[in-house]
Amino acid sequence: MARALDLAWRGWGRAQPNPLVGAVVLAGGEPVGVGWHAEYGGRHAETTALDAAGERAWGATMVCTLEPCNHAGKQPPCTEALVAAGVRRVVAAVADPNPVAAGGAARLRGAGVEVELGLLGDEAAAQNAIFLHRQRDRSRPYVALKLATTIDGRIADANGHSRWLSAEPAREFVQWLRAGFDAVAVGGVTARTDDPSLTVRGPLQPRVPPRRVVFAADGDVPPSLRLVRTARETPTIVVVSPLAPAQGLVPLETAGVNLVHAASLDQAFGALRAAGIDSMLVEGGGRLAGALLSADLVDRYYWVQTPLWLGVGGIPAVAGLPTTPLGEARRWRVTDRRALGDDTLLVLDRP
Repeated sequence: MARALDLAWRGWGRAQPNPLVGAVVLAGGEPVGVGWHAEYGGRHAETTALDAAGERAWGATMVCTLEPCNHAGKQPPCTEALVAAGVRRVVAAVADPNPVAAGGAARLRGAGVEVELGLLGDEAAAQNAIFLHRQRDRSRPYVALKLATTIDGRIADANGHSRWLSAEPAREFVQWLRAGFDAVAVGGVTARTDDPSLTVRGPLQPRVPPRRVVFAADGDVPPSLRLVRTARETPTIVVVSPLAPAQGLVPLETAGVNLVHAASLDQAFGALRAAGIDSMLVEGGGRLAGALLSADLVDRYYWVQTPLWLGVGGIPAVAGLPTTPLGEARRWRVTDRRALGDDTLLVLDRP
């Protein structure tokens, strides 16, 4: 199953909105075929692995990260392929919550195939967190917060300089990460200070490039910013308060920026979800991060720690977060921890 999970990552940025799925066929305890869902609309992991196994799939075990689908969509049902191949046993990490595709376990058991669910289920659920969120909560996008900070929790020095806190391996990881989200977002101050492009510039090019979102309640997003100047090339949304001065928004609309008027983050996220944004990677700044955490709207936190100290004058990574007594604080769950060169990545999921 660990091998299947590793294979599933190969579909990142290309398979969504479908889930990430990896599969391994075992015969005599040895892998004889592997597969993964590489592209939306393309072949599924299970059928690719079955083809690689050939006749050795008869009487074998299929290990897959998601319950095999039981419906005909862009591809035929994986359950029928498994039955036709003579697979004796299927071990899946998590059940498919999609009501259209679910029911694979029942169909296989009805055909005499032994089915087990739950092996490395937590790991598989974390890998497919965006897909699972889409099935259970249609009110807002899945929200991941990514911050690169110093050891003492600063995102910039006292002069506002933040390039570059992290080293090249961490920045390469962020480019890969962006490819798997429907949108990349920042706050208005970050947009004005850093003038980011918020595009994917790594070797992995997403099937659908993420939209750019700027949260600027006052509408202060200068037309000179790259986000505005390239809005007709890469769709860009600016979320503003209904009280934002109308005259200041005209240049944004003229440049092709889409405006979302929202009186709260909840309202904004509802509008963004309605616009087809199922997942969003928020990359700062501190006030937006604090507002999202305060409103309990962050599902995952990607924390890149770099071995620097900037002191009390540095800009804090999270601003405005209310004080919580230790006994009432929720402990987040660690889903990944690894080195990115000299930096350290910590991935936390909300409890």
